[in-house]
Amino acid sequence: MKTKTIRQSVLFKASPHEVYELLMDSRKHAGFTGEGAEISREVGGRVSAYERYIEGTNEELIPDARIVQRWRSTEWPDGHYSKVTFQLKRTTGGTRLSFTQSGVPEEDYESKKEGWVESYWEKMEKFLEREKGARAKRRTR
Repeated sequence: MKTKTIRQSVLFKASPHEVYELLMDSRKHAGFTGEGAEISREVGGRVSAYERYIEGTNEELIPDARIVQRWRSTEWPDGHYSKVTFQLKRTTGGTRLSFTQSGVPEEDYESKKEGWVESYWEKMEKFLEREKGARAKRRTR
């Protein structure tokens, strides 16, 4: 099977800890996606998101800095996994998330490339803005 690699970079107005927690905390993940998620915080632990449409395992976890997972879509052939890496770096005003997904089946490349933007980065940004607004509102009371 021919595969391709997705590379994306996005800036969030949040700390690396806040971004890491969105990706690794089951409740927060479900909060920004609107879909069920079960995410282990252990290396070797299982991961599922979007009501089990996505499944995988954690390969490397460095809190607030790096997440590496074996990852697959249920649409892919049985046993085929890609490798996703989320690298978090503090920047002026927030966090730069550098994302790589290798091993994406060529015929699913465009869909997954757009899917990360629409189903993750844009939703995470909106969730973080809502959270920031809610914290500001609580401080003014």
